[in-house]
Parts: sequence; structure tokens; C-alpha cells
Amino acid sequence: MENMKVEFYDYEPRTSSVLKEVLAGLSQRQKSLSPKFLYDKKGSEIFEEICHLEEYYPTRAEEEILRTHGQEISTFIGDNAVIVEPGSGSGEKVRLILPHLSETRAYIPIEISKEILLRMTEEFQELFPTLKVLPVCMDFTEDLDLPLTLSNIPGKKVVFFPGSTIGNFATHEAVELLRSFSRLIGSGGGLLIGADLKKDYHVLERAYDDSQGVTASFNLNLLQRLNREVDAEFDLNNFQHKAVYNPELGRIEMHLVSRLHQMVRVNQTVFRFREGETIHTESSYKYSTGEFIDLCGKAKLSLKKIWKDEKGQFCVYYFEKE
Repeated sequence: MENMKVEFYDYEPRTSSVLKEVLAGLSQRQKSLSPKFLYDKKGSEIFEEICHLEEYYPTRAEEEILRTHGQEISTFIGDNAVIVEPGSGSGEKVRLILPHLSETRAYIPIEISKEILLRMTEEFQELFPTLKVLPVCMDFTEDLDLPLTLSNIPGKKVVFFPGSTIGNFATHEAVELLRSFSRLIGSGGGLLIGADLKKDYHVLERAYDDSQGVTASFNLNLLQRLNREVDAEFDLNNFQHKAVYNPELGRIEMHLVSRLHQMVRVNQTVFRFREGETIHTESSYKYSTGEFIDLCGKAKLSLKKIWKDEKGQFCVYYFEKE
């Protein structure tokens, strides 16, 4: 970080706050862990592999949209914009948008993993040498208030939120997150967001439980991370990955299933697992276009344009604050 000639805003969550959240999740009747914990360095690398699997269509479909309609998208974003990307990861998708934008004021990637954020920022300095990159290490699901120096940058603020990440949030959580986006962009600001469409459940389940077992490795890596970071003692051989579509809630659910009766220590707390009991690690809600427009309307966001991929599997939407 010392060698980076950029402003770096470090609000990385403390281990103590991670432990507190993990213990609270495992103490629920339906044990659960936030999907954000899937994305440590190794998890992010495995997810990059998932994105190239034949069964996992969302990344291909969204990138097709961004490549095909990048120029038109840029006309909605406009000149002199400030692009804010919560959960930026490696920034693969914003790279498809930035070349079409004129005189972008700044790009503000927000990422919980400091290592990934620093690596991506260095890459962007080489790819876009005239672009002002202002990385922020923070958990955007907890707090999306930007530092004052970033909030005060002049120009139209546009949140870029690809990957159907909005689908990881329950409806009430998604509305609250969209409201935080709305507050961040202010009057006249924009939201460019990707959301997956409802489709045959066989297609959905294959996308989240691939034949090569890559998604299973991604899910199980979460337990390895807890062993390393919060002094847990999960035996990965005692859990298996499961992905199932819940038609009632309109979402894919990822679980880690206990293969046997067992007790697992996490720091100083012991948790009992029955055989077949699960830890719910991720949801991915699927929306019809009407459902998604209504969802964003609850955050006072007004639809301006929808783009779909050629197969009609995925949508990218552009909204502006009412």
C-alpha cells in the first residue's frame, strides 16, 4: 500500500466484528452465514472460476449486455460522472463500461477484501492512467456513507452494482440497500444494476451446483476461512454443498449440510449440528422485470432503460433518483 500513489480509505472490518456476526448467525434456528464471507482471497479466486463454467450463465449474459450496449449505457450515465461500485471485486465488469465514458471524474471501488482492492487498484492505474481511482475498504452492507472528501467530488454520481448481487439480499434488505444507493447518488444520480430473471429451476440449480464441483468448493471454503480467521474448528469433510430453488420465495438457496451429528467449536462457543442440518450461506433471488422495477420504486428510483441478453436470461437496468 505504501507504493500506491492513490488515496486509500481503510475501514476494513475488525476480526471481532466478524466473529460477532458469525456467532449470531450460527445461533439462529436456521443457522446462517452472510454470503459476504464467501469472498476471501481464495473464495474470490474460486468465484472467478465459477464465472467461466458452462452452467453458470449470469456472468456471460451480463457481460454480453455490457459489451453490446456499452455505448448506449454511456449516454445514460453521461459525461463527468463519479462511478461508485460497491462490492467491486476485481472490477471485471466496470472495465467494459469505463472506455465508453467521457471525462469520468472518479471511480470509487468499495470492497471488503483489502488485498483484492489493492490489487485491482494497481491494475486500474495501468489500464486507465488518466482515471482517478479512489479505493475504499469497507463493508458496504453495514454502512454506505462515503468519506466527506469523496461525497463532495463534483459530478453526477452513478452506482454500478452488477452481478445480480442485489439478489443476495432478502426483499426488505434489498429495499434498504437500494435506499442507501438512492441517498448516495442524490437528486439526478443514477443506478446501473444487474438482476437475474426467473427461469426454469433446472437451469438455476445447475448454475449453482455445477458438475465439476467448483461451486461446492466455493461454499466449503467459507468454513476454511472461519477456521483461519475466527478460530473455528470445522471439519470440511463433515459438510457437503447443496443448492436448491425455493419457488415460494423465488430464490436459489445455497446450504452447507452436516453429514452427521457433530459439535463444532467456534472460538469459545460450541454449536451442535444434527445430521442433515444446514447452514444457509447464500440466497439468490430471481425477479421478473415488473417485480424488480417495483422493488426499486420503493427506493424512489425511476426506470429509464432495460437491456437484456440475446437469450433473455438476464437484465441490466438503469434507474435515476426521482
